[in-house]
Amino acid sequence: MSMAVAFMLAGMALGFAGYFGGFPAFLLVAALGAIGFVVGRFLDGDLEPGDFFRPRERDERGR
Repeated sequence: MSMAVAFMLAGMALGFAGYFGGFPAFLLVAALGAIGFVVGRFLDGDLEPGDFFRPRERDERGR
C-alpha cells in the first residue's frame, strides 16, 4: 500500500471520528494513530528507543 493511500485512509478515519464522535473522539483517534505509527516503526526496526532520549548534536556555535 502506498503512503498516499495509507494517509488517505487515516484522514478518512479521523474525519469519521470527528463527525460522529466529536472533537474528543477525533483527538483519541489521532493519538492512537500516532502511537501505532511509532510502535510500527519500532517493530520494523526503523527506530530505536534511544532515538527519543539521546541528546541532540550541537554545531560549532553551541546551538
